[in-house]
Amino acid sequence: MSSIDTRSAFFPRSRSAQAEAAKTAQTEALKKNSMERAAELSEKTASDAKVSIPDGIKDFSRIKKAALSAPDVDNSEKIARLKAQIQAGTYEIDYDGLADKILTTEY
Repeated sequence: MSSIDTRSAFFPRSRSAQAEAAKTAQTEALKKNSMERAAELSEKTASDAKVSIPDGIKDFSRIKKAALSAPDVDNSEKIARLKAQIQAGTYEIDYDGLADKILTTEY
């Protein structure tokens, strides 16, 4: 028996037909990956692939990182002192300071 394939390319399962299909597929793949195709793709995606992040979001991200990296504040001593003053009736409200805080947060 000879190892030469004498079957016609008409038959899709013949070796020559499979080799021809592989060669065609390789040629098509080279066409898809050509420099012209790369230039075409970059031109089409140049205007669509841009993402802009507003400055406010960037600032928020920086502030959040700073707040998360800051050490925890322990106000338990201050809270205990204020509770004791309120229970003893010696706590005095700074009305001017309170008004200033309200105005600065409102405006």
